[in-house]
Amino acid sequence: MIGSKPRIFHPIEAVTLEHLVPVDHFYRQLERVVDLVFVRDLVADCHAAGGWPLINPVVFFKFQLVLFFEDLRSGRQLLANPADRMSIRWYLGNILDEPLPDHVGRW
Repeated sequence: MIGSKPRIFHPIEAVTLEHLVPVDHFYRQLERVVDLVFVRDLVADCHAAGGWPLINPVVFFKFQLVLFFEDLRSGRQLLANPADRMSIRWYLGNILDEPLPDHVGRW
């Protein structure tokens, strides 16, 4: 007899990405080893005071690292990955219910 499982999704309480991403995961190790704080100072004079809110430069650089390590070929592929992979959301600093930027970099 073939079993079936109903697709019923209940809210989960008190779950964070810290609980869901293993402590020895690659992106946790990358976060520990590569400190990207310098990026903010590096690009500080490249940003205008007005205009559209831009993506955090550290997060942008982390997106580029994800693009490289995941062997992705487009911005659309890049933005599809954090939607499906909690480890990448953790690395980017997104919480579960926080929206991701679209393919042109708007939050």
